[in-house]
Amino acid sequence: MECDIRWLGKETMSFIAESGSGHSFVMDTAKEGGGRNLGPRPMEAILSGVVACSTYDVLTYLKIKEQEIDGCRVKVNAERAETDPKVFKKIHMHFTVEGTNIDKQEVKNAIELSKSKYGSGYKMMSFVAVITESFEVRNK
Repeated sequence: MECDIRWLGKETMSFIAESGSGHSFVMDTAKEGGGRNLGPRPMEAILSGVVACSTYDVLTYLKIKEQEIDGCRVKVNAERAETDPKVFKKIHMHFTVEGTNIDKQEVKNAIELSKSKYGSGYKMMSFVAVITESFEVRNK
């Protein structure tokens, strides 16, 4: 896996990230940090990537189990250390899975498998942060 991070110049603390798969996105800092507030902060991008990775695991499992999913959303609350390095210390993910006849036990199993077996992002983040989860199922 590769990526290329390019600083946008002296007047800013903005960055363009280009992934090895050829996709690009902007990361930036707040104006008071020298940025232009054009995109997520780098630490927000890390957190988003970890949660998206776990969500991918959960959805893949639920599709294999033939659950009729119409939507999935994960709300995240995270706390960082107060002193440098300001790593994540606590992360809570709340999954909301929507669909028809979704089995709550399968959602629970999917989240547990992301934690214990498949979750690359989850595993990396678990070395520095306590991660908790909750979920709800909204059946039509």
